[in-house]
Amino acid sequence: MTPTLDPQQLAEQVRALMLENDRATRALGMQVTAIGPGRATVTMTVRADMLNGHATCHGGMITTLADSAFAFACNAGNELTVASGVTIDFVAPGREGDVLTAQAREVQQAGRTGVYDVDVHNQRGELVAVFRGRSYRMKGKPAVDLPSA
Repeated sequence: MTPTLDPQQLAEQVRALMLENDRATRALGMQVTAIGPGRATVTMTVRADMLNGHATCHGGMITTLADSAFAFACNAGNELTVASGVTIDFVAPGREGDVLTAQAREVQQAGRTGVYDVDVHNQRGELVAVFRGRSYRMKGKPAVDLPSA
């Protein structure tokens, strides 16, 4: 029997169990610092091995950070949700040692589809990137298997 959880408790359980299996997020040293229904905050420190040929954070790394925040926000209600498309605009570079924070929030959820916005800032509060994700929910399938009571 699955325990009855309020939406915040459910989001926290989903975070813990998703993170166990999310090798990419863990390998990049990301931390899910906040979670709630339709929202998530993920941080990442830019390492030397994340830099491109211009000595700035590779755009793919910033995209992965934003995508991880998007994934945790989408799945916080424990309905299996995947990306159906994303766009990202880079507005400032990330530099080695920067702590980037991606804050995802649900903009709209209707039926199986949703829209989420993710802003990525550095430790000085400067905007680095703006990401928009479109999601598709697999109705009736849990994102994670919750432990029984």
